[in-house]
Amino acid sequence: MSTAATPLLDVTGVTMRFGGLTAVNDVSLTVGEGEIIGLIGPNGAGKTTFFNCLTGLYVPTEGQVRYRGTVLPPKPHLVTQAGIARTFQNIRLFANMTVLENVLVGRHTRTKEGIFSAILRGPGYHRAEAESRERAMELLAFTGLAGKADHLARNLPYGEQRKLEIARALASDPGLLLLDEPTAGMNPQETRAAEELVFAIRDKGISILVIEHDMRFIFNLCDRTAVLVQGQKIVEGDRETVQNDERVITAYLGAPLEGTTPAVAETVTETDQ
Repeated sequence: MSTAATPLLDVTGVTMRFGGLTAVNDVSLTVGEGEIIGLIGPNGAGKTTFFNCLTGLYVPTEGQVRYRGTVLPPKPHLVTQAGIARTFQNIRLFANMTVLENVLVGRHTRTKEGIFSAILRGPGYHRAEAESRERAMELLAFTGLAGKADHLARNLPYGEQRKLEIARALASDPGLLLLDEPTAGMNPQETRAAEELVFAIRDKGISILVIEHDMRFIFNLCDRTAVLVQGQKIVEGDRETVQNDERVITAYLGAPLEGTTPAVAETVTETDQ
């Protein structure tokens, strides 16, 4: 979708080693303005490690991560300030805080009031607090959770907890949203709702990079998909390119299939749901 000369996210030669183990090996990837890009691969392929390199949780052993042309600092809060937000494979909500409070936590990088303003609670503090609350409620309405703003996060159904985590990530006003298995554990109805939500996020001008095991979800959603196997990117392209690549079939089934047709390839790639 994007035709911009400079990509929003430009990852060049990222490698991540832990001692003698190479978890991510020389991976390059771009995300353009308004794009939805998928990242798939068997368990242990290095997908979440790659995300951690993008968001400052890990400092890559080699390579660079640029956002809007600037090298990102290896600090998660600075990456968030720069404009990248993420969700996690395992839900990380504040279980004993309300739905609204969880989203307000996500606003902290966009709040300019300092500690003295918070202590004195002057007009600036109250104005910022009201603006943050208004923005949080907008996001809860956007994700369909406005009616549960005062509920404790731990009391939400699983699918709504996933939505809440996305709302909290959006509270930092990102230009790029990284989703780590957003449909994990969801039923088909929840998955369809998640798909609609991702499209709605893109329609707001936010680019998306998503890890997922549900291949139907990925191929319905993404403009391009990259495949990681043993830490290396083996192919990147549209649905047909990825599904019919023999290396992808080998990675998922352990052996290539002779005479694989597109229909068979689709069945093969859906085995990793």
